[in-house]
Amino acid sequence: MRKRASSPGALAAADKMVRADTGGGRHLEEQSARRDDLIQPFKIEGQAVRGRLVRMGPLVDEILHRHEYPAVVGTLLAEMLVLAAALAGALKYEGVFTLQTKGDGPVRLMVADVTTRGDLRGYAQFDAERVAAVVEGAAAAAPSVPKLLGAGYLAFTVDQGAHTERYQGIVELTGATLAECVHHYFRQSEQLEAAIKIAAGRLPDGRWRAGALMLQRLPPEPGAADEVEDGWRRALAFMASSTETELLDPAVEPNDILYRLFHEDGVRVFARAELKAGCRCSRERVERVLRSLPAEEVKSLVVDGQVIATCEFCSSRYSFSEDEVAALVGA
Repeated sequence: MRKRASSPGALAAADKMVRADTGGGRHLEEQSARRDDLIQPFKIEGQAVRGRLVRMGPLVDEILHRHEYPAVVGTLLAEMLVLAAALAGALKYEGVFTLQTKGDGPVRLMVADVTTRGDLRGYAQFDAERVAAVVEGAAAAAPSVPKLLGAGYLAFTVDQGAHTERYQGIVELTGATLAECVHHYFRQSEQLEAAIKIAAGRLPDGRWRAGALMLQRLPPEPGAADEVEDGWRRALAFMASSTETELLDPAVEPNDILYRLFHEDGVRVFARAELKAGCRCSRERVERVLRSLPAEEVKSLVVDGQVIATCEFCSSRYSFSEDEVAALVGA
C-alpha cells in the first residue's frame, strides 16, 4: 500500500526534493510565498506525465460575491472557474480561453474565461425557483449536473483575436459532475489525453475556495509505450488519493500537496502563473454595442430618462442619459 508523507520531517524533505526549474536553479521557497490564485505547473520525474495544480482563494471569492448565487450555483461556477484555468494552462495561445455550459436545466448557462495574462471572470444564469426545487428534492446530497444543467453541451473556445481562426470543441454534457463532463471530452479528443480532479466550496467563515489537479499524458519515446502506460496509471492512482481538503485548505502550501502525492517518483515544479479577477467590460465597449443597434431599439431601452447596462460578469453598471443615447445613435 502506498504511504503518504505527512510528518514535519517529510515536509522538510520536500523543500530539498522539489525544485523550481525557472532557468536560475532557484529553490521552491523563493516562489512559495503566494499560496492562492495561481497555476503551478509540474512534471513527474522519470515519467511521461506533466500537470498543473490550480489554487484559488481571494480570486474566486471576489467573483462569486459580486452576485447573489444560491450555494449550489456558486459551487458549480467555482468549479467552472478552476476548470477553465486548469484547461487553459494546457494550451499554447495568446488571447482568451472560454469554457461554457448551456443546457435546459435550472442553471441554463455558465461561462468562465481566462486570458493569457491570467485575468479570470465568470457568471451563471439560472432560474431561482427551479434551483430551489432541485435542492429541496436532493435532500442532503449535492444535486448532480443532469439535475442542475439538464441536457446540453460543454464548449471549449480559444479566441486569439480578430485576424485568427477561433478554435472550438463541443461535447455533450455527459456525467454526474463537471469533472466527469470534462473527462468525457478528453475521451473524445485525439489531441489531449488527460485527467482532472476538482474541488470547490466555502470555508466556515463564508469565503469561497476552489482547487484543481490536472495530469496530462505526454507522447511516448520510441519503444517505451509500456513504461509510459505504467507511469500514467501510477500517476492517476496517486492523483486519486488527493483529497478535497488538500485542494481547498489555505494553510497547505501548493508544493507540499505535490510532494505528498508524487514524492515516490519525484516531482519537478516550474515557474508559477498568477491569476487574478479581471473583467474586460468598459464604458467604451458598451457604447460600441449601443451604436451597433438600431436607433429605435436603443431608444426603447430608455427607462426613467436613462439607459443602464449591467455587466453580467462583474456587475459593473454603466448609465447613459437620453442626450448621451441620442448622440450615440445619431438621433
